[in-house]
Amino acid sequence: MTMNIRQTSRTGLVHRLDNPVRDYDWGSPTLIPELLGRAPDGRPAAELWLGAHPGAPSGLRGAGGRSLAELVQADPGTVLGTRVSDRFGPRLPFLLKVLAAERALSLQVHPRPHLARAGYHRETRAGLPAGDPRRSFHDEQHKPEMIVALSTFEALAGFRSPRSVRALLDGLGGRLVDDLRTILDGTSSTAGVRAATERLVAARTSPTCAADVAEAVASVAARHADPARPAATARADATVLTLAEQHPGDPGALVSLLLNRVTLEPGEAMFVPAGEVHAYLSGLGVEIMAASDNVLRAGLTTKHVDAGALLECASFAPRPPARPETTVTGADSVVTTYRAPVDEFALTFADVVDGDPVGLAASGPRIVLALDGEARLLTAAGDVTLRRGESCVVPDAAGALTVDGTAHVVCAWVP
Repeated sequence: MTMNIRQTSRTGLVHRLDNPVRDYDWGSPTLIPELLGRAPDGRPAAELWLGAHPGAPSGLRGAGGRSLAELVQADPGTVLGTRVSDRFGPRLPFLLKVLAAERALSLQVHPRPHLARAGYHRETRAGLPAGDPRRSFHDEQHKPEMIVALSTFEALAGFRSPRSVRALLDGLGGRLVDDLRTILDGTSSTAGVRAATERLVAARTSPTCAADVAEAVASVAARHADPARPAATARADATVLTLAEQHPGDPGALVSLLLNRVTLEPGEAMFVPAGEVHAYLSGLGVEIMAASDNVLRAGLTTKHVDAGALLECASFAPRPPARPETTVTGADSVVTTYRAPVDEFALTFADVVDGDPVGLAASGPRIVLALDGEARLLTAAGDVTLRRGESCVVPDAAGALTVDGTAHVVCAWVP
């Protein structure tokens, strides 16, 4: 007789995962295959998804095609535990990714909860089916996210102050630049940033857009040739020129002048709250987010652009990029935990030395990915060995989680 999972012992509750790779056009063809120990096939490998999101759920290895999403739905109490299932319902509240960007991602924002619900129901009433590429809102969830760099990681996030933007416009000419200068000279801080963004986003629909963008980019290129320009200006110019090369005629390249340029070195992290305009430019990182696929784009992409939704959902208050709370413990084995001000997720990285085991999150659903070496995961439900690129889900019912071996692992969990 087939027994329900609630009637079995805890042995066998820890499942190895087979995780989908998304081949978006901005992805690196080599970095994720190297992590997984696979030969590159020439296609871009942009994101490795580890989770139960219905768009691309992880599979349970050896379970006859069953997915992690199906496992969670079948018995949320066992997988999620009472604490998490009572709070979020019968769903895994986070999605873990490895992100490998060779080119810039789209200029984008993720909606806050009330706007996600409103947008999702609005598009559903309009008759757009699930998965339709014309949709901007694929679910009702917000999507705050956090990225931890595994290599040098470049990004744009949050708006500069109008004073900083005006300084970057000095010496530049062209219709679009002149409009930005006039806007920022005549309006207050947040209103000016919003109006400048709206001006550039609206340029997409102008019959002279390509010519206006080309004129502005040519002005940037001329200034970039000046060896006397300040370092911050040189960096901003280089960003514009790179984005314009990747997306010719797209005013999103000029929006980069409004945004903070960020470099994360390995181990450094950035938190992107819902509502913050951002774009990842290049690098390899571990990303975690609330389990949503709501991405509102305004440029720098071949995907669906919904500039109106981005403007509706974005925050335009100038501020520096947010950094999560980071704690480091241990001596031989070192544990680094990143906590953002959200309920759905946290990340713990462990550099483990054999013979000095460390405890990871003690309860709730946990997904563990081995980034290097060989890790032994010890639970009351049994032990699992993970090698580079291998992963597993540790349900709440498996109890406390300890890792030993010589390895570098990351664990996603619910705080």
